[in-house]
Amino acid sequence: MIDTHTHLYSQEFDADRDAIIQSAINSGISKMLMPNVDVDSIAGMHDLVKKFPQNCFAMMGLHPCSVTENWEKDLLIIKEWLDKENYCAVGEIGIDLYWDKTTLALQQNAFKTQIKWAKEKKLPIVIHVREAFSECFEIVDDMNDENLTGVFHCFSGNLEQAKHIIKYGGFKLGIGGVVTFKNGGLDKVLPEIDLEHLILETDSPYLAPAPHRGKRNESLYLNLVASKLAELKGVDLKTIDEVTTKNALELFSTVK
Repeated sequence: MIDTHTHLYSQEFDADRDAIIQSAINSGISKMLMPNVDVDSIAGMHDLVKKFPQNCFAMMGLHPCSVTENWEKDLLIIKEWLDKENYCAVGEIGIDLYWDKTTLALQQNAFKTQIKWAKEKKLPIVIHVREAFSECFEIVDDMNDENLTGVFHCFSGNLEQAKHIIKYGGFKLGIGGVVTFKNGGLDKVLPEIDLEHLILETDSPYLAPAPHRGKRNESLYLNLVASKLAELKGVDLKTIDEVTTKNALELFSTVK
């Protein structure tokens, strides 16, 4: 299986990072894709790519919660890295109105700029959206074409929003720990969505699935996400593994 979204470089893993990665590999999570967050997370992410070149893969982008008045300066650094290194995606990017609504205009500009870069480089985008589906949709609706692909990571929306994303043609829904939450809502959405539109993720160290909810998440727990999805779809775990892995490799085509 492929964990398509994990922050392994996060300080939450400083005490046991290598062991956490190895335990995931040993349990069948063969590849772990790491979204960038800000200019300070780049070095740690690159270190993991060098240490686990067959298992850890980096993205490059500026997280919407990291968009400040200095966003243009930060994006210059992001662009420099995009131009000189190989990445599997531009991410994570998007709009977050949960923490700070005052930066919406800045987030929109940063989002549009990074989508443009992704299209030029023919890389998928990894979208973070929180309390901002309409704002994200407005931008993707306007910029979508045959050169734009990606994933709405940590999808927790409704069926209408899921169908809106699927209509783009080149986008997947990232399914993580929320699928195991009692009142997460995905139990009403995912039975209506074909597996071909889904990929798996953890977003570790955040959003740990039940029964670990509220604790540190890790890539190993992707098995719990897959098991719950298998239950909702009425298929076996092997089918979930095969289809979501195929979907992930098609979307992140530079991951081998």
